Amino acid sequence: MQTLEPPDSHHLSAAVGWIELGNMPEAKAELNRLSPGTRTHPDALEAWWVIRAEEKDWSNGLAVANTLLEACPQSPTGWLHRAYALRRVEEGGLKAAWDALLPAFEKFPGESTIPYNLSCYACQMGQLEEARTWLQRAVKAGGIETIKRMALRDTDLKPLWDEINGI
Repeated sequence: MQTLEPPDSHHLSAAVGWIELGNMPEAKAELNRLSPGTRTHPDALEAWWVIRAEEKDWSNGLAVANTLLEACPQSPTGWLHRAYALRRVEEGGLKAAWDALLPAFEKFPGESTIPYNLSCYACQMGQLEEARTWLQRAVKAGGIETIKRMALRDTDLKPLWDEINGI
C-alpha cells in the first residue's frame, strides 16, 4: 500500500480529526482536497465509509465498501463494510449481507468480527442454531470476555442473551 505524502496525508489526517469531532461536512471537504490518485487509497476509503455510515447513506456506503474491497481484498474491512451496508440498503437485507460476508470467513479465519456478524445475521433470520455456531467461532477468534461483552449489548443477539449471559 502506498504511503500518502503531504499535502494528501495532511488532508486525510484533518478529515479523520473532523470525523472524530462529528463534523462530517468538514471531513468531506478535507477528503475532497485529496489528489485524484489518492482518493482510492484504503485509508481515504475508510474515512469515506465512516462518513457514509454516520450519515446512514447506505447506498453510497455500499459503493465505498465495494471500492475498498477491490483496492484492498487482503483486508477484512471491505468485506465487513460491504455486508454491513448490504444489510441496510433497500435492495439488500439480512440474506444479502449473509451471502456477502460468508466467503470472508474462509479468507480471514482469525478475524472475530466476521463470525460475530454472521451470528448476528443468523439470529435475526431466526436461525438460532446457526447463530450459536457462529458465535462460538467468534469466541474462539476473539476471546470469551470480549465477545460476551459485545454480544450482551447487541440487540441483534437478544434472542440468545440468556444463553450468552450464562457462559
